[in-house]
Amino acid sequence: MRAILLGAPGAGKGTQAEDIRQHYGCAHISTGDMLRANLKAGTELGKKAKTFMDSGALVPDDVIIGMIEERLSEPDCAKGFLLDGFPRTVPQAEALDELLDKMSRPLDAVLLFDVDDEIVVSRLTNRRTCGKCGKITNLLTHQGENCDCGGTLQQRDDDKEEVIRKRLSVYHTQTAPLIDWYEVKKILRRFDGTRDRIDIFNDVKAMFPE
Repeated sequence: MRAILLGAPGAGKGTQAEDIRQHYGCAHISTGDMLRANLKAGTELGKKAKTFMDSGALVPDDVIIGMIEERLSEPDCAKGFLLDGFPRTVPQAEALDELLDKMSRPLDAVLLFDVDDEIVVSRLTNRRTCGKCGKITNLLTHQGENCDCGGTLQQRDDDKEEVIRKRLSVYHTQTAPLIDWYEVKKILRRFDGTRDRIDIFNDVKAMFPE
């Protein structure tokens, strides 16, 4: 499967990506992880990205596209890939299309996980990370102030409501237009992101049989 994962922050893209990756044998490519790996390895693209990041500027699309091209050439992408975190805008989607055309690796689908904003806010404001073992849990389903390991549960700064609502605003302004853009291309597939994890994944498997 060659696909893009689309949806608001907290829509469950990462959760579904893990299930899809294991089932279909494709690579999960988080652009954030990819950028950090290039910075750590000191690659030419990583060094180029660092010059922008050090000045507080956004990393240009052509640098990210260059990293994606290198990443897609790695062996674990032979059975397909899941792009998570890119594209975020229509111009980025156009640049990605050009790259995939050049590589003769067109997209099979764009998987959109639909979740209402208020559900996203509830999910993320209740998310906690254990200061001891690093496990992520949610107060909606977890009882008590401590992790199962005994560590203290902590809220990340980016899980505070004002930050989440700002991220949602950016998503609706910059990224949501991709929904119509890919729908016109007839490769957008919608999933109800409020359903149980297993139910959502079963819907994915039914839509994309091996």
